[in-house]
Amino acid sequence: MTIRSKRVSGKQAIHYRNYRRVRDRALTRLSQAYPETYKELLELEKVNDQANGTKWVGIDDSSSLTVGFSAGGSGREPGGDTSDIKEGESDGE
Repeated sequence: MTIRSKRVSGKQAIHYRNYRRVRDRALTRLSQAYPETYKELLELEKVNDQANGTKWVGIDDSSSLTVGFSAGGSGREPGGDTSDIKEGESDGE
């Protein structure tokens, strides 16, 4: 594998990770804004998957979609005080 192809695949991986992160956040927000519609759509997907023979993990009324994240070793609490972050500083993304 050449250096250029490694660089391209690295960029693709970062792009896909960021896409999934945004997609998961949007799905979480939609499921919280429209919980009944979300449950109805999950039930339709469950029926569709079972008709196709795909295994379904299952849902119950107490389940909710949450997106987790880690502090990444920064030592700061997520969503905490950001006054020590300099403008233009990023996580390398």
